[in-house]
This record gives sequence, structure tokens and C-alpha cells, in this order.
Amino acid sequence: MSNTPANTSPIRNLAFAVAYWVMSTFYAVCAAILSLLPGRRALAFAIRLYSRRMLWALRVFAGIKIDLRGRERLPDGPFIIAAKHHSWGDGFVMYANVPNLTFVTGDHLEKIPLLSGVLKKLGAIVVDSCGGSEARKDLADQAAAAHAEGKRILIYPEGHLARPGERFKYRSGVYFMYRDFALPVVPVATNLGLRWRQVDYEKSPGTATIEFLAPIPVGLPKAEFMRRLEETVEGRTNELIAMETGQPIHPATLVEWDDQRGVNVEAEPKRPVEA
Repeated sequence: MSNTPANTSPIRNLAFAVAYWVMSTFYAVCAAILSLLPGRRALAFAIRLYSRRMLWALRVFAGIKIDLRGRERLPDGPFIIAAKHHSWGDGFVMYANVPNLTFVTGDHLEKIPLLSGVLKKLGAIVVDSCGGSEARKDLADQAAAAHAEGKRILIYPEGHLARPGERFKYRSGVYFMYRDFALPVVPVATNLGLRWRQVDYEKSPGTATIEFLAPIPVGLPKAEFMRRLEETVEGRTNELIAMETGQPIHPATLVEWDDQRGVNVEAEPKRPVEA
């Protein structure tokens, strides 16, 4: 068995790739211009419109429909979203559907032309991808600024794009935001990686499910919070994968990230998943 998506279409893949790069280039230029204007409203509107257009292209060209569940579970006011990260498409879904959202991202995005100024203007929380004490301090400082503005904060606790059936060690930055700001955390599960895995060119037509889960209330100690977050996200993600593939539910395989090769390296025996 393989975790490579089935029923890929060369024509659909090419059509989506063209739409992706044309729209991304257009909106990147627009965003760079809008970032020069006072305030963030125009820029935030453009990014949200871009995200919605990308979901439209995903549906029309790649044939991937998004079944977004659990929006009624989102609290009023500010909160933190802690999501499973299967593909670039995850971010489009979150930004298109959650108002007043900012996000935590690695500093690699600052190296992309036009993006550095846009990220700063948006109030994105940019941290050192390599981690360490300085990264934790940057996360705390920038998250505090976002919290002061009443933003909802999106973070991917694993720090990397995971393949379906795999997981990375959950980082503790989400806990310190949860503790310091006394905000509920909304876990998010997904099986989008079965349709669009990580940054792959190939897509698999069909329906992908992304689900907001019950918020974790404030006040839990670190060990309990981290255990509950990981069990909730990984458990429901495994259920969504099984639901789509028709296979039994398997626990995700723990993997590590090889910074030299930029790939996932198995940390324990792997259970295969297929679409």
C-alpha cells in the first residue's frame, strides 16, 4: 500500500498549477502595494480574497472540495487555533473562513520576494524556523502584540507539513500562548493531505474534510494541555483519514525532520496509508 493519492489527473494538475502561480503572483504584487497604505484593512481583505480564490481554483481545477466542519464550535472573541498541517491548502481554508486571523510562520517566508513587508504589515508572527530560546522569545513578543489587538492566532504545533499517517513532535510554543493570554485553544483535524499532500504538484480529486474540534478550556497545566492537544488532533485526524480511505484507524507514525535534506525521516516503524 502507498500513501500517494490515487486518481490524479495530469490535466487537472497542470490547470491548478497555472491558476496557482498566476493568482499568487497577481495577489503578491497587489499585497505589496497595499502594504504601503496606512492600516491593515485593505491588505487583510486582499489576502482573504486570495485565499478564497485559491479554494475556488482547488475545487474547479483540481477537483478538490473542502468539507469544513465545526464552525459552530469557534468561540466569540480572540482564541488560538492549533491545527494539523497536511498541505499548503490548510492555510487557505483557515484564512478564508476565520475573520481577524493572524498566524505563526517560519522565517523562511521572509526570504520570498515581496513577502517580508507584507508579513510585517499583516502582523504575522514570524519566528526562527530552527527554534531555540530566541525563537521562543520572538514568539512570545509577537504573539503578545497580536493578542493586544484582539486577533485570533493560527499555529501549527508540529512546525512542519506532515504526510497523512505521520506526525511530528508537538512544540510547546502553543502552550505558552495559551497560558500567558488565557485563551481557549481550538484543535483542528484534517485529511486534506490525501488530496493535496504537503507541497506536491499532484492532486487527487475528491472531498477533503477539515474540522474544528471542541476548544480546550484555559487553565490546564503544561503536560495535560500538550497531551490533550496532541491526542485530540491526531486522534480525529486518524479517524478522518480512515473515513476517507476505508481502512482501519491507525495511530500516526512519529517522524523527524531532516534539516539538511528537508524531508521526513521515520523515527519508528511506519504504517502505510492509501487514498
